[in-house]
Parts: sequence; C-alpha cells; structure tokens
Amino acid sequence: MSTHSPSTHTPAAHQAIVLDDVSFEWADGTVVHDRLSCTFPPGRTGVMGANGSGKSTLLRLITGELSPTSGTVHVAGEVRHLSQDVASAPGRTVADLLGISTVRDALRRIETGSVEVADFDAVGDHWDVEDRAMAVLDRLDLPADRAVLDRPATAVSGGQAMRLALAGLSLVTPMITLLDEPTNNLDAGSRQQLYDQVDAFTGVLVVVSHDRDLLERVDAIWDLDHRGARLFGGPLSAYEEHRRLLQENAERELRDAESTLRAARREAIEEETKLARRAAGGRRDAANGRYPRIVASAKKRQAQQTAGRLRGIHGDRVEAAERARAEADAAARTADEISVELPATAVPAGKRILELTSGDDVFAVHGPQRIHLTGDNGAGKSTLVTALLGQPPAHFPDVFGDAVAVTVPPTVPVGHLSQRLEGLDDFPDALTALTTDPYGERSNRTPHQARALLAKFLFRRDKPTQPMTSLSGGERFRVALARLLFADPAPQLLVLDEPTNNLDLASVEQLVQALADYRGALLVISHDAHLVASLHTTRHWHVGREEGRTMLHDRTAGR
Repeated sequence: MSTHSPSTHTPAAHQAIVLDDVSFEWADGTVVHDRLSCTFPPGRTGVMGANGSGKSTLLRLITGELSPTSGTVHVAGEVRHLSQDVASAPGRTVADLLGISTVRDALRRIETGSVEVADFDAVGDHWDVEDRAMAVLDRLDLPADRAVLDRPATAVSGGQAMRLALAGLSLVTPMITLLDEPTNNLDAGSRQQLYDQVDAFTGVLVVVSHDRDLLERVDAIWDLDHRGARLFGGPLSAYEEHRRLLQENAERELRDAESTLRAARREAIEEETKLARRAAGGRRDAANGRYPRIVASAKKRQAQQTAGRLRGIHGDRVEAAERARAEADAAARTADEISVELPATAVPAGKRILELTSGDDVFAVHGPQRIHLTGDNGAGKSTLVTALLGQPPAHFPDVFGDAVAVTVPPTVPVGHLSQRLEGLDDFPDALTALTTDPYGERSNRTPHQARALLAKFLFRRDKPTQPMTSLSGGERFRVALARLLFADPAPQLLVLDEPTNNLDLASVEQLVQALADYRGALLVISHDAHLVASLHTTRHWHVGREEGRTMLHDRTAGR
C-alpha cells in the first residue's frame, strides 16, 4: 500500500520527513526508486547522486506531487518546494514565487469581513507581508509596486525567478523547504546570498545540488544510486573523505579476494593432479592383476566417489571465491575517465582569435588563451555569446552602448556548448549524432569511426544506439561535447555557457578530463569557481552595469 501523509505530528525520532520502503516507477515501467528508505530531520540535508538517480523525483514524492508505487511517505509540516524551473508552472505569479499568495488571499478575505479561523491561521504574524515584499522587490531591482506581485512569473528571467523564490523564504518561512539545484541560474552575488540564507536557516532544509560550496554548508548528505540511499554525516568534504576511505577499503578487499581466488584455483588444480595420479596408479594395479577383479572394482568406485566429492568441495571453494571477487570488484570499481587527444584544435600562439571593443577599450584574444567571463544575471553575457557565434546583431547598442562590437575571423571555427544542449534531440541516438557534424552536414565519419570516438567518451556496447531520450543528463552532455570536440573543422574557440548546470559532480569531472588536451582558445561563462580553477583560466572578463549601460572590463590580475 502506498501513502503520502502530511501530518501535524512529527513521526518517531522527531524526523520531519520519513520515506519507508518506497518504490516508484513511471507508467512505462521504468523504475526510479526501489524500496528506498531515508529520513530528513530538522537541519540541513544535502541530496547527491548521478544524473538520473531520482533526486528530483524524491522531492516530488515528498511534496505529494507524485505518489509512490509502494511504501509510505510521512511529512510533518508545511512544505515549500523550489524546483529548478520555479517560474514555469502555468498561472504562477510573482507572489507565488515569493510564497505569499496564501497569506495575501487570506488577508483579502479578512479585509472583506471573513472571521474564519483558517484565514487568521494562514496570516499568522504576517500582516505586513506585502510591505516586506515591496522591500524584496526593491532589493532585487524590480519595481516596488504591489501590482508587480500579480504579474506572471514568466515575466522575469530564470535567475530573477530563483532569487525571488529564495528571498521569499524570509517573508513566510515554512517548516520544510526543498531546494532543487537552486544555484543553477544565480550569479556570484546571488549565490552568496543563498549561502548566507542556508547558514542562518532554521527548520528542515533539503537541498538537491552539485554546487560544492552549497553542499559544504549542510549537516548530512544522502547519496542516491541504483542500490538505494546511503547517509553520510557532515558536509561535502566529510562525505568525500568517507568515500575515499571506503574506496581504499574496497580496493584492499578486492586484493584479498583475488588472492583467495588464486589460492582456491591452485588448490583445485593440485587436487586434480593428485586424483589423476591415483587414477593412473589404480589402472596400472588393475592391469597387473594386483587385486582380484571384485576388489579392484570396489576400489575404482571408491576412488571415483572420493574424486567427485573432492571436486565438488574445491569447485564450491572456487565458485565462492569468484563470487567474492566479483562483489569486491563491483565495490572497488571507480568511474571511468575520459582521455582524448585533440591535436586538430591546436592554435598558434600569435593567431588572432577574437577582438571585442567596449568604449575605448579593445579586448583581444590571441592563441590558446582561456578566459573566464562573469557578470550579474541579465547583464548581457548571453548577448555577448550570440555575437561570438556570429549571429546578428554583431553590434548590440541596446545592451552595451554604441561603441561595442565583436569580431571573430572567418578562419576561426567556433564551438558552443550550452546548458540546454540545443538540437541534440534531433538525432535518434549518439551514433547518428557523431556521424553528423555540428554544422548540420553529413560528415565523412563512418559508423565504425564514430563508435571509436564514442568509446573514448565512455559509450560502449549498445550505448551508441540507445534512444537519445533514454540517456541520462550526463550522458547527453558527453554526446554534445564529443560532437563539438571532434567536429570538422575542429573548434579553435570553444564557448562554454554555464556548462555544469544540471550536471552531477562526476559529469563535471568528466568535462574537465575531456578538455585537458583541448589546445584552442576557451571562453567559459560560469559561477562555479571549482570548474574555473580546474580549467586553468588565465584571464577574467566581467560584464557589469555602469551609468545606465553595460560595460565589459578586464579583471585579470595585474591588468
């Protein structure tokens, strides 16, 4: 029997959320969770796992949006869920983003004469919620007008929507808050505000994220995988240290299991040798007439029975050792690494790759330089990327002012990897995607060559021909990356636009591995400091507002 039971009474052990033996599968039979059990007490809990492990589904089970196929979900207290696409639900308003619609509706009813206890309970201590909401709008550079509260949520950008939703937690604080990848669309300043909110949070906070700085602020981490969920106490650094120790122990057990297997096989071979010698001796004795026929037959039967019993014993030992070795191997196995050579991306040190003017300043890129581009939400980073890709307008006075232009020589192939992976679903599978170049033309690459390239990106066996829609987010990302890096001509300028949004930590590491041998110029737009450090960027450009217009500045150390 499956249930979802919001409750005003906290379950045993004061756990605010309890999932007991929960299974969930989609209508097509795809199993997401199989007998999952986990608890979320007051405090801050992170949820980690590879793409496709069911993290977002877990949150939707907690809210009651989804019902488990079997098992029970107990929730004690009001829940507020901030999904990745917090503004996309039809009919949502800015007030919904702030989480104050219920209070506003109750206030309106009280103002028109309602004396219902439920309305007064809904308002609680929040009689001035609209005034405080005006202060939030002003702080976020939105018009401090009550009419704004009734505007569609889609009227604001993705970054602004998440900032509004996060700011709303200070207006009406629910007992339980669920955050699903909250930093994906946030600039550096907004991320820091979120970190401060998490540090000061009281109540129950469940955070699904791959943001290392955010996960360093939680009290415990649930790690989801195909085997279920495992709890680790402490923040990300403690989790990674514990995983390291588990890995060392698993590798030690694998060595012991391999040693035991070798010994079992050696003993089995030695016993077979002894049995063969005994059988040969018995045949000689029988041939020489050493024993009467009836005695010889009895000895032969006895020897055969003994041999069968010993073979069974040693066979069982070898089989048990093989099982133990297989289990130890599975526990010790680490994620495969991507290692590719990309000589075609090489760029001479003096070659002009990019030139951008901003006012009287000229920003030039020569050779394989690596630039980190930052800027506030809505500052114009995406417009700049559009210009870099050669799409009109190459001049954009509406964003940057009259004196800004981008020039990329026609001899410089440009590759673009965005978080949305546009166009990937146009291909039925990864193999087709690799036999069609990123410019939309059929390439000269054979299916055999495409399979060889995909193998370097960890697509083996039947993975290259699996439907694109069945691949996880991390797998889809690797397909898109492989298409770019092995394009013909190979990219000499690679633009990464928030590439790690929606990627698990393992996929982020694989991105870094794949780009280790990239020899062209790189422009990365990201608020992920760990990614930027791993990509070894050498220049820092910043887009910011000044005197009513957006300007670009070079913040590279020493400039």
